[in-house]
Amino acid sequence: MKIVLRILPWLIILVAGYFFLAQKFSINTSVESKHQLMVEKIEAIGKLELVRYQISDVIEHINKTDYLPEASVLLIVKAEAVGCIDLAKFTSTDLKIEEDTVILNLPQPEICYVKIDHKNSKVYDTKMAFFREADLVDEAYKAAEREVTAEVKKSDILNQTKANASNVLKPIIEGLGFTNVRITFD
Repeated sequence: MKIVLRILPWLIILVAGYFFLAQKFSINTSVESKHQLMVEKIEAIGKLELVRYQISDVIEHINKTDYLPEASVLLIVKAEAVGCIDLAKFTSTDLKIEEDTVILNLPQPEICYVKIDHKNSKVYDTKMAFFREADLVDEAYKAAEREVTAEVKKSDILNQTKANASNVLKPIIEGLGFTNVRITFD
């Protein structure tokens, strides 16, 4: 018991000294980023976005290489696809007004974009990637983007875009006083 009472004050001094010195001589790091932004192009667009798909893709990407073990990565990729109508292609000849009837001939719907949401996508596991992990993850994201784009093209997004165009534009035109509104797509 006497030995503990002798060592305890020295132990307290030693721990307090460690925290004092660690605080006094700790290495402070700061991060500094300098950006040189430049607007490269300004483009006028007239795309009316009418449908947005939120997509999740679970992908296991395996890279087989001679003389190295199989490297794999498991990702959960979040993506978004948007269907739209390009109103820049709309001309005055596409609008016909006869008394209380409006015939609106819109351009065919299109897929505006398919993009990966990197902020909400996650890398869940990598195996045997070692020094090629960044390349493996990059390849997996590109494969996911190709797959999502292919699936969106097979989906019903263009028909939903047409339906939503009618649902959005018809009440607006009826609000202008026209009772019969017909929307077609060329």
